[in-house]
Amino acid sequence: MYKDLLWIFTQLPDDYIVLDTETTGLPGENGPPDIVTLGITVVRNREIAESVEFKTRPQKRISEEAQSIHGITNEQAAAFDSFDSQWQQIAEYLKHQLIVIHNASYDWPILLDHVARYGLAMPPIQGVFCSQKAAIPWAQALNLPCSHRGPSLDALTEALAVENLRAKEGGLHGSEIDSRQAARVIEVVRHRGNMGLVYVTR
Repeated sequence: MYKDLLWIFTQLPDDYIVLDTETTGLPGENGPPDIVTLGITVVRNREIAESVEFKTRPQKRISEEAQSIHGITNEQAAAFDSFDSQWQQIAEYLKHQLIVIHNASYDWPILLDHVARYGLAMPPIQGVFCSQKAAIPWAQALNLPCSHRGPSLDALTEALAVENLRAKEGGLHGSEIDSRQAARVIEVVRHRGNMGLVYVTR
């Protein structure tokens, strides 16, 4: 029965990209936050082929809470290149790809806001897949910690006994490392869905 709950992961293409962002804070009265870093992990033939991180200079100040999460200060971010000056490089990674995001309801609108704000053009893509929402039925069936958005990347990493890459960085979040972590988790989930292996580590 639980295998059926992973069906959507088994239908992912062999090639896709995983995208993640670190930002200046949470959405609020001043609209969406600004992107501070944007990470992309390229998956080819179900294997990680490449990871890259773009550091972008925000127009808004980074909140203290956000700094505590990703460790990037306003002084450091002031030296980064602007988002629009790096967009063509970013867009090349997105072009004609399925974009997988863990918590797409957060990252994707922020990216679209930046594209609109700078008057840029989004390249043609295959679509956006939220791995967090897709994992909700399976996570709930196994009583994993699960918010209204779905199980966190940390919860899936622990439950599936996937190596925690962030632990090597003192626990700090990073868009490149988190996109790689998500890609690893997704491929473990896909494998278990295909093999009917649904157990978790407790």
